Amino acid sequence: MPSARPGQRSLKHVSNWGFRFLIGCMWWQQSLWKLPPFYTTTPSSRLATPAFYWIGVMGKSAAVPWQADFVNNIVLPHFYLFAPIVYGLEVLTAVSLLLGVFVRFWGLVGALQIANLWLGLYNADGEWPWTYFFLLMIQLTFAVHRYGRSLGLDAVAAARSPIRSTPGRILLAAAT
Repeated sequence: MPSARPGQRSLKHVSNWGFRFLIGCMWWQQSLWKLPPFYTTTPSSRLATPAFYWIGVMGKSAAVPWQADFVNNIVLPHFYLFAPIVYGLEVLTAVSLLLGVFVRFWGLVGALQIANLWLGLYNADGEWPWTYFFLLMIQLTFAVHRYGRSLGLDAVAAARSPIRSTPGRILLAAAT
């Protein structure tokens, strides 16, 4: 149990945990408006989620033409393939931050998701691109500074790791 470790009882670790937990809650909340099976390509449906709409906005307002082309020619025509992938990645990012497990890895995955939003909604009406940029920086901070090792399962994994091989240790250190 991370709280049973005296080294974890500091303002730094509690602050890191609180910050990580709140951002994890944000990820969880944002996944709720994309719940399967309610994403649909017919936004007029009573049970529709806004996911299809916002991906369409990305196709119109991307900062770089190749991203708009990818969204318009690959993602939107295959929306039912991409929607559960996006949903799953967001839920896993949320769970990672909430539990403090594999935070370095999921911090990078979250940063890539936010970078996609930042560039995709860069020119969208009513969107402020700096919002996404700051979220990108937060995700990178989680990865670089190992926030999962503050009152998270990453701290337990690092302390109790039975892995003795060098490649295994490198992989564990990279993910936690």
